[in-house]
Order: sequence, then structure tokens, then C-alpha cells
Amino acid sequence: MYRFISLSRKASPLSTACRRYMSNGTPATTKLFINGKFMESKTSKWIDLHNPATNEVITRVPESTPEEMQAAVDAAAAAFPAWSETSILARQQIMFKFQQLIKENMKELAHNITLEQGKTLPDAEGDILRGLQVVEHTCSITSLQMGETMQSVTKDMDTYSYRVPLGVCAGITPFNFPAMIPLWMFPVAVVCGNTYVIKPSERDPGACMMLLKMAQDAGMPDGVVNVIHGARDAVTFICDDPTIKAISFVGSDQAGRYIYERGSKGGKRVQSNMGAKNHGVIMPDASKESTINQLIGAAFGAAGQRCMALSTAIFVGETKEWIPEIVEKARKLQVNAGDQPGADLGPVISPQSKKRICDLVQSGVDQGAKMELDGRDVVVKGYENGNFVGPTILSGVKPEMTCYTEEIFGPVLVALDVDTMEDAIEIINKNPYGNGTAIFTNSGAVARKFQQKVDVGQIGVNVPIPVPLPMFSFTGSRGSFLGDAHFYGKQGINFYTGTKTITSLWRDEDAKPQKIRTSFPQMK
Repeated sequence: MYRFISLSRKASPLSTACRRYMSNGTPATTKLFINGKFMESKTSKWIDLHNPATNEVITRVPESTPEEMQAAVDAAAAAFPAWSETSILARQQIMFKFQQLIKENMKELAHNITLEQGKTLPDAEGDILRGLQVVEHTCSITSLQMGETMQSVTKDMDTYSYRVPLGVCAGITPFNFPAMIPLWMFPVAVVCGNTYVIKPSERDPGACMMLLKMAQDAGMPDGVVNVIHGARDAVTFICDDPTIKAISFVGSDQAGRYIYERGSKGGKRVQSNMGAKNHGVIMPDASKESTINQLIGAAFGAAGQRCMALSTAIFVGETKEWIPEIVEKARKLQVNAGDQPGADLGPVISPQSKKRICDLVQSGVDQGAKMELDGRDVVVKGYENGNFVGPTILSGVKPEMTCYTEEIFGPVLVALDVDTMEDAIEIINKNPYGNGTAIFTNSGAVARKFQQKVDVGQIGVNVPIPVPLPMFSFTGSRGSFLGDAHFYGKQGINFYTGTKTITSLWRDEDAKPQKIRTSFPQMK
């Protein structure tokens, strides 16, 4: 088993493979992973990665040179012929081993995530677990990649289809789920026979690098998955390189639209998950304590840095009277460094993110919202330089307010109140985003009407964060998604494969006697 050791101690074999540790006190440098080798970048441009709880520099991430990015694509292209012809059983066996290594090293991965991204250790383990479930689902590839067949479409003619890999594919991942999102991407692609180039977030690439080391140790051949680093230049390279056939992206609206438009213009398939404004509708017949607890957890967990965070509550009728109780419970949540016992919220990713969150909260107050709970000035003892924002609640919010129209991406709950469920549905459907929504009710009829009328891709009934398990697909819609095939599940397999359809004619009268064989047929 790998053992993760923080940068203040001796480096573990896994972290040493992914980073170069300096002996003169300067920060470690994060490596590239090209053609099966972890290597130092020759770039002159570096991005300092800060621990969000302390703002100390813990590693320097390279902006890959054009030559390094091209080498990654070339390695993937060279590996594709052999990998695409590797039997599906052999690819499946690698995934079996890979998922086992992830299980064995979950705590080590979680420590890395907390160090680089800031989320609490339990939340970091949840990040890994939801990605691991996708890897486990890829172990069903022997069923997932089956085609279709029809015998005797017409006399002596049969038609059948099968799914084939596309070639070199690429992924661009966000900072908020440094393990889960990479695991949404490259395992699905490579188990279908593709090869891959991934650009993890420059804010926290360590978990992705550790996962690639595990994939290598599971038997993944050299060149099948490669890692480059950087920001806009690396994204543009992926969009423009003619060898890359498909791009998966999760992140901001601006980047998502740029990648979709530029990548699609070059003839690539693109799936782009972008921003969100997720609503939770609280009906008067909802179970009060359970609803309040779920609402608080979904609004403030991961410091609100989830594209599926339940950031907007719509209180129907008298349920707006529950707000003081929500405030009191939220006030008790512990804000601390993610590796500290009892921490409920860690820091947000950067000082710039904290400022943006605080500015959006202030805009709500300036535009007439009521400040029910203000977490902007929270100070964590021993971590005074960290990017901490405590639970924050605004009530009396109107749909035209900036704090509602913008995705805050922080531990902020904005509360609206309406008279009826129909009013709530109207607000949700007018919002440009369609990632997720939830309703809290004990009425099956109310829940059924809501899920039929609301125009959102993922709906929870008494489930605050309705992210589907990987036998289904992640189906955000409208302004939250661009593309025609979603992540993981059946749609993920479809995205990373093409279809060949064969129509064959073998005339019955042409059949000739065959030699009898008595040996047991062997399948290879």
C-alpha cells in the first residue's frame, strides 16, 4: 500500500513519483506524466499552489511547453493501436486492479486533497468514493460495450453493430473534485479502448497524479493515459490539436463555452458541464428536522464549492418560519482546516474566491436581502491566513438580485419565499441553469407534479444533492451542459465510442459441408 506523507516529512514513494522534492527548502515541483514516465517540465512558467488553510506554497505546477503537450498527444496516439486491439477482458482486469488500489489508498488520497484543495477529510473521502464507483462500474465493460444484432433482416442477410473506440481523447478537470472528476473521465475512456490526455486543475493536480501512478501499477500500458499541466494555453492546445477526437470538461461557464465552441469547430466531440444554481423547494408537509439537516449539509458542505450544492432554498408558505432554526443550526457548524478533528467546513480555494463570495453576499445586502447569518469575518485560530468563509444565510432574496443570478460557489444559502409550489417551479424554470433541484415533501402527488413540471436535468425527492450513481448518467441540462452525451453511465460509454454497423449476405445455397470437429472450442 502507498503511504502519503505530508510535505513536512519524508516523501512517500507515491508522492515522490508525482513530485520532485527540493532539499534547499524551496517548494516541490509537480511532474508531468508522459508515456509512462513522471518527468520534470522544462518550462520557464510555473504556477504556485497554495494550501488554502494557510496560503503557504506547497508545490509549483508547470505550464507545460508546446513540445511537452505535443509529446503527450504523440504518446497517446502511438499507444492507441495496441490498446484498442487489447481484449476487453484484459482491459477489464486492469480496472479490477485499479479500483482495488484506490480502495487501499483512499486515506492517502484524501490527505492530498485536503492539503491542496482544503475540503475536510471526510468530504475528501467522499470525493474519492464517488469517483471509485465509476471505476467499479467500468468493470462491467463486458456488458456495457455490447452492440446489437438482428438475424435475417431479409433473406440470408444479417445486420449487427458494435461499439469502437474513437482514438485519443482528452479531459480538463476543475479544482473542486480533484479525484472524482478525473475518475469520471479517463477510466471510462480507456476501458472502451481509447487513449487519453488529461489536464487536471492547476490548483490541485496531486490527486490526479497519484491516481495515474495507481493506474500504472494496475497494469495500464505506457502512453495510454498522459498528464499535462497549465491554464489557458493548455486548454487551447487540447481544443485545437487535430489528433484529439473528444474532450470532456467540467468547470466554469466561460471556460465551458470556450471549449465547446472551439473544440466543436475543430470537429471534436465535446461534453461540457458548467455552472449551476440549484434550488431546494421546501413544502409545508415536509419532515421538518430531516429537511433542515439536509438543507444545511447540502448548502454548506465542501464550503459550498460543488456544482450540485443546494445554494438556493425556496420556502413555500409558512415554511419561511423555519429560517431562524436553520440559522441556529448553521451557526454551530465548525469552520477549521480540513484535517482538523470535527471540521464541518474547510477553507475556500483561494483569496480571490473568498473576495468574490464576500462581494456577492454584500451585493445581496445592498439590494435589500436580510443578513440572517454572516460568515465573512470568521477567524480560525492557528490558521489566520487561510481562505475561510463561515456559513452565511441571506433571506428575502428576489430573483433579480445579483446574489441569486450569479453562482456564488461558496458556503452561502440564499432564501426566497413564495406562496405555492407553482410559484417555485416558475422561478426554477426561468433560471438559465438546469443542473439539479430538489423538493422536500411527504406527498407523492406533489413530488410527481414537481418532477413533471420542473425543467431541470436532475431532480431529488427528499434528496438534496441528486447526483446519480454511475449505472445512470449525470444529466445536467440547459445552461449547465453543452453536448449531446453526458458523463458516465450508458451515455458516457456512448460518448467515448463510435458505432460500426455491418450488413452481411451469405446465401444459403452457397453453404458447403464443413469438417467435423470434436475438440472443445477455445475462446481467446
